[in-house]
Amino acid sequence: QVQLVESGGGLVQAGGSLRLSCAASGSSVNGYGMRWFRQAPGKEREGISCISSGTMTHYADSVKGRFTISRDKSKNTLYLQMNSLKPEDTAVYYCAASFRRSFCFTTDRYNEDDMEYWGKGTLVTVSS
Repeated sequence: QVQLVESGGGLVQAGGSLRLSCAASGSSVNGYGMRWFRQAPGKEREGISCISSGTMTHYADSVKGRFTISRDKSKNTLYLQMNSLKPEDTAVYYCAASFRRSFCFTTDRYNEDDMEYWGKGTLVTVSS
């Protein structure tokens, strides 16, 4: 069983930066594809970034060029560096792990039914 715990959220001004972390425990997630999702107030949860069990990454258009996903396999930890934050980035951010979807190149890469483990989320608030 894998437990995922996000951290690093908080309040930041527009244009600022935050780095989110997602620490995995219970088992290694090195063979898993990892994702970041977010859910803004009153909106559905959306997938925003994916990193494969290798090095392939994907970004939603809304965050491309501003966010960077990475992972440290030695620490069993996933990261999301968020720069040039906008008020519309305000959301609860979740990390998720999928062994059967260890890749990111398919169009259904953010299918929530394929995610086997979820964290509980961390709140990011961007003020204008």
